[in-house]
Amino acid sequence: MGAERRGSIGMVLLVAVVLIAAAAGLMFVGREQAEPYVLTLLAILGMIGVFSLFATAAGILQVAGRDKGNPILRAVADGAVDGILVTDPAGRVIYANAAYRTLTDAVGTDDVRPVERVFLGDPEVSEAIYRLVKAAREGRRLQEEMRVVGLRGEPARWLRMRVRPLGESGRDARSAVWSVADVTRDRDRNETAIIGLQHAIDYLDHAPAGFFSVDAAGHIGYLNATLAGWLDHDLAQIGSGGLKLGDIVPGESAALFTRFSGEPGEVKTEVLDLDLKTRGGKAVPVRLYHKVAFAADATPGASRTLVLNRAHDDGIDAQRAAEVRFVRFFHNTPLAIATVDKTGRIVRTNALAARLFGGSHEAEGSSILDMVGAAGRAAVEKAIAEAARGQADIVPIDAALAGEAGQATHNPAMAGENDRWARFYVTPVADAPGDREAAIVYALDTTHQRRLQSDFNQAQKMESVGELAGGMAHDFKNLLNIILLATDFLLTTHRPTDPSFQDIMQIKNTANRAAGLVQQLLAFARKQTLLPQVLDVGEALSEFAVMLRRMIGERVTLEVVRSRDLWPVRVDGNQFQQVILNLAVNAGHAMPDGGKLTIRTANVTSEEARGFTYKGMPAADYVLVEVADTGTGIAPEDMDKIFLPFFSTKEVGQGTGLGLATVYGIIKQTGGFVYPESEVGKGTTFRIFLPRYVASAEEAALTAPAAINGAPTAAGDDTGQGTILLVEDEKDLRALNARGLASRGYTVLQAGNGVEAIEVLEKHDGKIDLVVSDVVMPEMDGPALLKELRRRRPDLKIVFVSGYAEEAFANNRPEGQPRFLAKPFSLKTLVATVKETMAS
Repeated sequence: MGAERRGSIGMVLLVAVVLIAAAAGLMFVGREQAEPYVLTLLAILGMIGVFSLFATAAGILQVAGRDKGNPILRAVADGAVDGILVTDPAGRVIYANAAYRTLTDAVGTDDVRPVERVFLGDPEVSEAIYRLVKAAREGRRLQEEMRVVGLRGEPARWLRMRVRPLGESGRDARSAVWSVADVTRDRDRNETAIIGLQHAIDYLDHAPAGFFSVDAAGHIGYLNATLAGWLDHDLAQIGSGGLKLGDIVPGESAALFTRFSGEPGEVKTEVLDLDLKTRGGKAVPVRLYHKVAFAADATPGASRTLVLNRAHDDGIDAQRAAEVRFVRFFHNTPLAIATVDKTGRIVRTNALAARLFGGSHEAEGSSILDMVGAAGRAAVEKAIAEAARGQADIVPIDAALAGEAGQATHNPAMAGENDRWARFYVTPVADAPGDREAAIVYALDTTHQRRLQSDFNQAQKMESVGELAGGMAHDFKNLLNIILLATDFLLTTHRPTDPSFQDIMQIKNTANRAAGLVQQLLAFARKQTLLPQVLDVGEALSEFAVMLRRMIGERVTLEVVRSRDLWPVRVDGNQFQQVILNLAVNAGHAMPDGGKLTIRTANVTSEEARGFTYKGMPAADYVLVEVADTGTGIAPEDMDKIFLPFFSTKEVGQGTGLGLATVYGIIKQTGGFVYPESEVGKGTTFRIFLPRYVASAEEAALTAPAAINGAPTAAGDDTGQGTILLVEDEKDLRALNARGLASRGYTVLQAGNGVEAIEVLEKHDGKIDLVVSDVVMPEMDGPALLKELRRRRPDLKIVFVSGYAEEAFANNRPEGQPRFLAKPFSLKTLVATVKETMAS
């Protein structure tokens, strides 16, 4: 390269010296004589330049050093095994090594052809060649493998062709470097290996033993044809995630395959005698050789498991067959069983214990005490120590199982969805060799039973509180009724100008407020009198929205989202408004700095209801009313108490604690369900599910509700005449009612219970026009009295009064429904009801 460069410089200097000498010689010649020589010299130089340009463009003349390039690189390219070809942007050949000329059967350098011309007549490779040529023109890299017919009549060969741009930018950017390699031998070796692999797979598939592999997630990655035949599974499901470990391993035995943990690079193998299951659910007794290898990060890899079918050889060795059957029963028992040493370290477990104690880590080798919550750990440890000393009849232990953090909830009533409980039975191992196995621990998972017990206790508590509230409400109603009637009598004798008139009104208003509280208690106890009617919830909320906005204040934004075509429901309209009002007021109190209250409605089909995880709600069609706020939320420890009467998180004097209790009672008495969800700092949502109303023929024939709640439409003249039998066990209330009716012109006979009423009826037979009777009385209650009255006087008109709901005695009442008047009531209401009943 250096000699060529020196030769080129010398030639340039020589030409320069000649030109300088010619110019100097012409200086000594006159101007006129020199002009022809100058023109001649310029013409010669011009011709030489033009000729050089054409010769360079045609390739006849090359610049020194460019043609040969680096001799070392040229030698490497010329000696390469793969064919190498360099083409310019127009596709003309710039360079081709010897291997390329041999592959393309080129006679000499001038006979070298580009790739597309070499394989022009082979239609099998034309598409691949076209893609390569296109990539070369676009300056892209591309590789293709193609089968070509031998150029000299040789057998077909496989060629691997690559093309890439010569330079990244500049004038060589569209020049391309081609490489052509003969990969026929490589393809032949690969085909041979594939054929051998197919033979191996075919042998493995049809081996007289089963094989399967499962990953850490429990997905079957491989299942040979033999095992698939035993279990009646389709091989097409394998590898696509369609078959899981639980599909071939029954019950809790699957935990035996996922309990392993180990060191990086460690390999563990275990022999298991258990049952696999067919697709139809039949058991297949097998022996498994289960092998797991651990990666560098100690995570278990896919298992490799050999399966031997023992269905045909269990009877060959009676002792061995008995051992196998025992192991199968041991793993399939519904009890978790583990043997432990004196310190509580687990020696062996069955399948259920591996799941209950092991989880995602290895149970065997760890301490059973680590599996028990802190509260029950000492008791289990003491029981194991007693069993190690040979003591029998150890008392069972109820304890919580430790969670991921080794802790557990100790209060079953507050147990979460992930908390687990178990009852432990510990017995000694009398004939165990050495100290390896000192006790057998049986564990029965009681999580589900405890949750059911917790739910039952909560329901019993709510029911008990409801019964207490209902009983108290009945007594209070009698007392309030006396106060209200007494104030009515006082108001008739005092004018508004009297000094004591306002005091009497204050007493009456306070008694009415107390009656309202009693009514809320009855609502919680589900013993209030309802006037159900078919209602469109969406329209009711729209009409109620104006009042709600006034109740929640200006800082809270109210949004009512109505769904179209809501199903009808059958509820008491006033009580439903009370439910929404109570929830809205509570939401407003939870948003002292403002927020948003959203009320949504929607239809919920029975299929959608099955998707909810709420306890106690059967699958049916419902109308959902959702009341959501963005307030402070409810603390988790208060969620189980919010529906209890008199429970309140507000300061003393700011609430009665009956708002949510009333909501609960009204919804339950209507046949619906209410479920709260709350997150502290984000808000609370109450979801109310009301049963969809579908009218039957009998229901459509009903004309009016049976209960009278409040004053009926009274005539202008409330005086009357006739004989009324008044039956009431509360003496003071009976006296006031009798006085009030007598003041309106009625003749009143009195009785303290049902037995006395029958005696009065017999004494005044034919003179009594109406019976007004309490429901709950000693000796003979209202329903029993009604039967006797109907037997003696079928046409006798009757009005029942009670502090309980009408439904409380509806099932014991014979046909011919009497009117019903709910306590407490005013004198005006009593008189109006009596007059209307006697006139009917």
